[in-house]
Amino acid sequence: MLDALYATILSRKGADPETSHTARLFSRGRAKIAQKLGEEAVETVIEGVRGDKQKLAEESADLLYHLLVLWADAGVDPAEVYGILEGRKGVSGIEEKKNRKG
Repeated sequence: MLDALYATILSRKGADPETSHTARLFSRGRAKIAQKLGEEAVETVIEGVRGDKQKLAEESADLLYHLLVLWADAGVDPAEVYGILEGRKGVSGIEEKKNRKG
């Protein structure tokens, strides 16, 4: 699902910002995309605390969408992120954080 959404997002690069929300985000630049991602993250946290599962799911979808737009703008392929996650499989979160570079 995420790969299909990412492909759709990539296809909107250079599209008409008047007819595509994704193209409008791209046209506004990475800082605006990051701002929208942050807003969606906050809304997701709020719904997580409130406990409304449906609203949490909806906000989570918005959060994932905006994250993928940011990845597309920055040239990050989902496979890169999946590879990092795969490399962390079976490693304690505490240990993984200790071993991070930088």
